[in-house]
Amino acid sequence: MAQWNQVQQLEIKFLEQVDQFYDDNFPMEIRHLLAQWIETQDWEVASNNETMATILLQNLLIQLDEQSGRVSKEKNLLLIHNLKRIRKVLQGKFHGNPMHVAVVISNCLREERRILAAANMPIQGPLEKSLQSSSVSERQRNVEHKVSAIKNSVQMTEQDTKYLEDLQDEFDYRYKTIQTMDQGDKNSILVNQEVLTLQEMLNSLDFKRKEALSKMTQIVNETDLLMNSMLLEELQDWKKRQQIACIGGPLHNGLDQLQNCFTLLAESLFQLRQQLEKLQEQSTKMTYEGDPIPAQRAHLLERATFLIYNLFKNSFVVERQPCMPTHPQRPMVLKTLIQFTVKLRLLIKLPELNYQVKVKASIDKNVSTLSNRRFVLCGTHVKAMSSEESSNGSLSVEFRHLQPKEMKCSTGSKGNEGCHMVTEELHSITFETQICLYGLTINLETSSLPVVMISNVSQLPNAWASIIWYNVSTNDSQNLVFFNNPPSVTLGQLLEVMSWQFSSYVGRGLNSEQLNMLAEKLTVQSNYNDGHLTWAKFCKEHLPGKTFTFWTWLEAILDLIKKHILPLWIDGYIMGFVSKEKERLLLKDKMPGTFLLRFSESHLGGITFTWVDQSENGEVRFHSVEPYNKGRLSALPFADILRDYKVIMAENFPENPLKYLYPDIPKDKAFGKHYSSQPCEVSRPTERGDKGYVPSVFIPISTIRSDSTEPQSPSDLLPMSPSAYAVLRENLSPTTIETAMNSPYSAE
Repeated sequence: MAQWNQVQQLEIKFLEQVDQFYDDNFPMEIRHLLAQWIETQDWEVASNNETMATILLQNLLIQLDEQSGRVSKEKNLLLIHNLKRIRKVLQGKFHGNPMHVAVVISNCLREERRILAAANMPIQGPLEKSLQSSSVSERQRNVEHKVSAIKNSVQMTEQDTKYLEDLQDEFDYRYKTIQTMDQGDKNSILVNQEVLTLQEMLNSLDFKRKEALSKMTQIVNETDLLMNSMLLEELQDWKKRQQIACIGGPLHNGLDQLQNCFTLLAESLFQLRQQLEKLQEQSTKMTYEGDPIPAQRAHLLERATFLIYNLFKNSFVVERQPCMPTHPQRPMVLKTLIQFTVKLRLLIKLPELNYQVKVKASIDKNVSTLSNRRFVLCGTHVKAMSSEESSNGSLSVEFRHLQPKEMKCSTGSKGNEGCHMVTEELHSITFETQICLYGLTINLETSSLPVVMISNVSQLPNAWASIIWYNVSTNDSQNLVFFNNPPSVTLGQLLEVMSWQFSSYVGRGLNSEQLNMLAEKLTVQSNYNDGHLTWAKFCKEHLPGKTFTFWTWLEAILDLIKKHILPLWIDGYIMGFVSKEKERLLLKDKMPGTFLLRFSESHLGGITFTWVDQSENGEVRFHSVEPYNKGRLSALPFADILRDYKVIMAENFPENPLKYLYPDIPKDKAFGKHYSSQPCEVSRPTERGDKGYVPSVFIPISTIRSDSTEPQSPSDLLPMSPSAYAVLRENLSPTTIETAMNSPYSAE
């Protein structure tokens, strides 16, 4: 089933997640109308190839034109209008940067796969459960309710201030009227009554001033309490969810809701300051003994101003962490002299700030906390924030052309050549800006999550391991000396994150059985919810009896899946993580020819298959081939290997022993749609001479000794064409062929 069709059948909670990442950069209308065409293009490759990205963008616009022509015949006025608008926006936004649209679409398709994987894998680990706590949603609702209440209270004090102004104007008019009367008129009864009225008005004015100041004090107290006990806590939770999402966890959202709260509070506080200024003006025009304005206004103004400063300082956030477009699933790992992107956002959306806020980016600003290695940022490192940088009109800025460069070492050699890159060394990218608004000048600063610098792509796996460990084990956004003494993490947390790596990188997470196998490999225990794992055990120490670490082994499997067996993995046909002992338990009672696919435990980035059959005396036998690595799979697709695989028993013709994928799925039913071509029959040379060639296909072949209880397979399963094998059979006996091809049985 097409991916978009699967997405549309998801439950509403998953559809809401899908809705989060479709905006004007890639509208959902395009995804829906061009679903089949979009899914058949290689957007990930195009995101790193400008020529291919340019062609795909042109084809995308052509596809849109064709859709516009189709809907024009249907006279769908609304859809016609939307398609024209979308085409204009896309052409304007991406014409000068076609690779960006490829990155956007590739990310959307990947997020869809991750959500589909999450929907099919209902198992939730401790981290995901903590992020979905009902108390968090309750606090969100409470924050929004209280912000709305404060906004309403400020509107009420606005009316009070206006009433005070009118009352004072009336008092002032009447008072001046009496002052202009003749001395004789001032002793009249009417004048005496007017004086009594003025006294009552003054008493009322004094009461209203005190009441207005009391209400304003209450608003300031409520705002202070809301900000420090709920709103900033909500912001910290969002930042933690962002950390988790960066290492493959569930999509994080809620920033729009936070922006709404921050903006409403800022508007309310600025409005309150204006009201206090008006009270000052009223007090200057008319004051009296016991006037509450001179006694209370200055302190209230100071508190309101402090809250504004605090609100702005916390509203400056990194919306999207630093990431190289070439490696969208590995954020916070940056390669020297390679561009990366990062997006900043101000959660206070005021029209007066549009294009007035300039942000400056720098790296390793606080050099006293770092090692001797120093970096500078090349490219455009100062940009203005604008509402045009985002689809929802928020005040944002995206740096797209920054690249880190290492400064020269003390020895005088070039930094990126003469100094060793340490993938456990953390660095920070800092962003600074200044806001001038309504007489206030506010300096803002925020920093990215710690990044790891590399000089060669081969360092990326270990650098990514550092990023994973940091963000799963700490909420501290700026602990640059973290790896001086890295804390341990619980096995439950770590294995949950490992499942996220598969979900985000190759479209399908791990189930409980697969996680159990990983737990056993790490700790020789299956109850992985107990105990802790150290950084050294995860990424530094070799696995028992191996020459590589656990993370190196796992990363090689991810790379193998991504590049060579992705469709089979997404379909769920690769059991993958199962020990040799467990596979025998699973296969021993199955029909002969039943097989399963698992990742090699002794070969990096290898996949093997094991099948079961019976000897003539009824004994159950298990056969495993030497693992296929990326070299072999580059020459022959894995699905074709499973289709064409042959074994040669002594004195027998070659036959395919693979009949049923565990537990009982016919092989062709499972893998048929992934076969690259139909198998060819062996053809003999024709009489046509040079008019054509004899067609041939590659066939992987193994030999198995019929008199051995332990199956054997060649160490190097070279593919052989049918015609070549036919020639061998005509000139050599089966025993000779077997002897030539035989080799010691693999340790697998």
